[in-house]
Amino acid sequence: MAIVAEWLTGVAGAEMVLKEMLAVYPQADLFALIDTLNAGERAALGATGREIRTTWMQRIPGIGRRYRQLLPLMPLAVRGHDLRGYDVVISSAHAMAHRVRVPATARHLVYCHTPIRYAWDLRERYLEETGLDRGWRGWGARTLLEQIRRDDAEAGKRPHAYAVNSRYIQARVRRCYERESKIIHPPVDTEYFTPSAGSREQSGGRGQGGFYVTVSRMVPYKMMPLIAEAFSKHLPDRQLVVMGDGPEMAKVRAASGPNVQLLGAAPRDVLRDHLRQARAFVFAAEEDFGILPVEAQACGTPVIAYGVGGVQDSVVDGVTGVFFGAQTAEAIAEGVRRLEGGSFSPKACRANAERFSVPRFRAEFRAWVESTAPVSGAG
Repeated sequence: MAIVAEWLTGVAGAEMVLKEMLAVYPQADLFALIDTLNAGERAALGATGREIRTTWMQRIPGIGRRYRQLLPLMPLAVRGHDLRGYDVVISSAHAMAHRVRVPATARHLVYCHTPIRYAWDLRERYLEETGLDRGWRGWGARTLLEQIRRDDAEAGKRPHAYAVNSRYIQARVRRCYERESKIIHPPVDTEYFTPSAGSREQSGGRGQGGFYVTVSRMVPYKMMPLIAEAFSKHLPDRQLVVMGDGPEMAKVRAASGPNVQLLGAAPRDVLRDHLRQARAFVFAAEEDFGILPVEAQACGTPVIAYGVGGVQDSVVDGVTGVFFGAQTAEAIAEGVRRLEGGSFSPKACRANAERFSVPRFRAEFRAWVESTAPVSGAG
């Protein structure tokens, strides 16, 4: 078996799914376009000592900083993976991994986090973020992305079977690739993210800290400046704790008033502590699934979320959180007020989060693989 990832430059949601795939099939060989993981990230992925087979892109100077700008080269690079001799190829795909060339006798299964956003739904945002939105370079980049989308539509028809992370992505795969798929929600570490002993129940489900919390990479589609603005401008008597770092940090800082505390990137135990104590977790992104809202619920904490995307699978509106209907500061503030007017059981939040446990993912993933491409060597 071969498992094909995209680029391994850090450990986020897609990589945590990959970690559990490798736990189910520990003897599988791992392929990626590039690998710039440090020792800590490799350990978090469960890949310490594991060979990761990369492409010629690995040899490009500064590739860890520039790889997103080289997106047009990736279709060629990914087809350079040598998968001869493999019986089963599993692609963990959110961009190019599903485009690998597999032997005629092999079964190709795709766990699709999303069809490539840069070509299908977030083209203009990608061009702006990479500085390719103006002049002749912008024209050339748009032309290439349009070609990538046409090629992707054809490539998406070739694999033998698809699994996806949410109903939202199931619909997108149907639209982009004209393929049906099985939903296997991503794994969440509900054994680590747990409520603190009795504290939330004793406070009536309101959280000991009395503050709200939001956590994310500071990139445009996460809408972190908007959350800071909602509390600074519309909810000045509520406290917000912001955790995370990234390119949008300056914008978040500019939007933050005295009631908004910026902690920057924080270790996992600090994240868990804040999720346990917060009155609610605020989430404004249109996300394919979204691990953090489930981690918050696993700690017994309700979620205030933009009600589009994967949160429709992971949050029960009115029971384990509330949805707001627009990505505006005013809508976020209204979501906070709606949550404060309701009653949310920590036990209900926890029970809902347990649907997304690691053992559940491993069992469903193994069953899907075995039903579509019977193999041996499962862990």
